[in-house]
Amino acid sequence: MTVRRATAADLPELEGLWRAFLAEAPPPREEACPAREVGEMREIVASGLGWVAERDGAAVGMALARRRGVRAARISDLYVRPEVRREGVAGALMRAVLAHLADDGVETVDLEVAASNAAARAVVARWGFREEALLLAAPLAGVAERLGKAVQAPSFGSIHAQTDDVDAIVKAVETMVPRLPGRSRGSIVTQPRGGYVTVYDDVCDRDPAMLRRLAREISTRTGLVVIVLGVEQETVVRMILFDRGGIVDEYASLPEFHRPLPPGEVVALQANPVVIERYTGASQASVRAAAPVAGTPSDLPPARDLLAGLAATLGLTGAEHGWSDAPALDGAIRVER
Repeated sequence: MTVRRATAADLPELEGLWRAFLAEAPPPREEACPAREVGEMREIVASGLGWVAERDGAAVGMALARRRGVRAARISDLYVRPEVRREGVAGALMRAVLAHLADDGVETVDLEVAASNAAARAVVARWGFREEALLLAAPLAGVAERLGKAVQAPSFGSIHAQTDDVDAIVKAVETMVPRLPGRSRGSIVTQPRGGYVTVYDDVCDRDPAMLRRLAREISTRTGLVVIVLGVEQETVVRMILFDRGGIVDEYASLPEFHRPLPPGEVVALQANPVVIERYTGASQASVRAAAPVAGTPSDLPPARDLLAGLAATLGLTGAEHGWSDAPALDGAIRVER
């Protein structure tokens, strides 16, 4: 195997290597424009910063570099065909590139590796490369949709205490609601419906974190089973089951809607049918059907439809709306802030 400087005559071979690399690379590299890439490859070779590795007269690897300033350079492409990997081809290419750059006064060099390419990341880490920046990518439409929802789409939710003792819930709300930050128009406590007393709150409708906080405080103060159910930004259905102030189960229809999560946390946000059956009496099969999990909104029913189905499964009444509709409920008790 030999490594030499690439010439214009090698461009067809280099393009073939680049296309082989493209076939292996994950998005967003697969969106690269071949015409542009070949043009840039031609410029790099003409500048003397292209190398090719050959075995038995055939090109099996390439390395392309660019100057980034007086003392810095970037390895823009480094590729070795799969059948000759682990045979030192990539290292030989890198040594040729680095020797030339060192002679030319370069002191630092960087390169780009896809986050999903664990093998390549391990190799360059052994060579001494370390992360200095993260390049994040996402579909334009998806980012625009989430930005729009974050600004415009409302959230709402309700708290369902497993009791018929309305007075106990009113007292708990009277104690806890004044502690919630933000300007509020008060809370509404319903009469018992299906074994649950429901609480709606103006601040909690607008801030799911405050909804969770109030529910936890009610459960802690009363020692009751309390269920939170709501829709966040018209997209994510969330259910939290408290017992004496502790979370015993939690569900989110889109676990990573707000931010990426470790795999264990994603699993933890899938409803546990065994736990829910024990606390609510809902069958495990019906819970599984009513609490699907997905990565994108398009893979699920509309959030309000999903909420309605889950509420029916859990035996909860009035979960389909928030504070603004609650004053019209018969016998509802208003708790002022």
